[in-house]
Amino acid sequence: MLAGLLTASHLMPLELLPARTAEHAAAVGFSHVLIYLGDLRREVLRLLTGEGLDAGRGAVGEESELKIEGTVAGRAYQHGEILLGGSAGPQGNHWWVPLLDGTERLGMLRITTADDDARAREDMILLASVLALIIDSRRRSSDSHARLTRTQPLNIAAEMQWHLMPPRTYADGRVVISAAMEPAYAISGDAYDYATADHVVHLSLFDAMGHDTAAGLTAHLALGTCRNSRRRGAGLVEITERIEGALIEQFGQQRYATGILADLDTRTGALTWVNRGQQPPVVIRGGRWSTHLSCRPAHPMGTGLDLPVALCHDQLEPGDRLVLYTDGITEARGAGDEEFGLDRFTDFLIRHHADGLPVPETLRRLVHAVLEYHDGRLQDDATVLFCEWLGPVATRTDRAAALAGLPSPAPTGPRRERRRISP
Repeated sequence: MLAGLLTASHLMPLELLPARTAEHAAAVGFSHVLIYLGDLRREVLRLLTGEGLDAGRGAVGEESELKIEGTVAGRAYQHGEILLGGSAGPQGNHWWVPLLDGTERLGMLRITTADDDARAREDMILLASVLALIIDSRRRSSDSHARLTRTQPLNIAAEMQWHLMPPRTYADGRVVISAAMEPAYAISGDAYDYATADHVVHLSLFDAMGHDTAAGLTAHLALGTCRNSRRRGAGLVEITERIEGALIEQFGQQRYATGILADLDTRTGALTWVNRGQQPPVVIRGGRWSTHLSCRPAHPMGTGLDLPVALCHDQLEPGDRLVLYTDGITEARGAGDEEFGLDRFTDFLIRHHADGLPVPETLRRLVHAVLEYHDGRLQDDATVLFCEWLGPVATRTDRAAALAGLPSPAPTGPRRERRRISP
């Protein structure tokens, strides 16, 4: 199954993936496989259809869209679990299997099989892993993927921003990182970034002036300059100064961006960071209380005010969650013109941490809570970036997998050849 899919994938457009998947999955006894992809806002799962499908092996008559809230498929997506999806009659049962690229949640598979054992579960996880890699390799160049995963048109700034952003979830045994941006279809001046280099994890968050396409261009230039400077070995203070220079060169002093840039040493938990006019980060410790880090903010990048830029230092403990956010999160106003507020924000994070939800699901629920509080419409971009430091040893893969919402693997052991009895 895996060899056939990988061989076929080199010259396979996305539209052929459902048919090729059905063809090769039959080798391990999967009679039907449907591919559902999550939309940009993570509200629904949409069926991937394409060429070469028929009523026997395709998507004819299947639901084209499933809500994440209130469905078995949605619950499996939220918690990162393989769940039974109901009986398929003589063909066995339907199973919902998370579709993950690393730890980035792409969607779900609905697999129909008569087998119900550890081997079948292992085959489900392996198939989902390979399909996620194939889908990820195609989505940057596929308009079909973009159309499927959008429930409304993007504005131009959002088109630029989402193309520039790294995956919304990342984990590697040292850290778990997750991010969310709203309004997803009309984001303009917010941007986030993260990257690893040896033992250092870099985090950055930007909030550009304005709510138009020019704000998107400003954030784009800030993020691009940050990456270029970082990859040339510049320190945090120097990176922010280069961003300021690039913005002034391009826009004079008519456009600016605030931001937080941070480096986390995963061997020790030492956090080094710079504040360029942004909201100070929050640290949630032990899932019970939070503290706000303090660092004298310098001027926003692009204003040319020549204020001193402080390099600040803090110490994290294993299990600490560092939270970066823009003011659109806390300043969203509900009925009566009352802000969502920092206390409500941190209380939400702490309560959902205690629920044991995967980090990306906590963030998904957070942005939906902010949207609901604001009656579904935000007046400003709202972005949040989580980073949980697991500790100094880069082997905490079980903890990282649970936080990121990876399904539990099947028990390991020698693989037996599954024998089928002919009628």
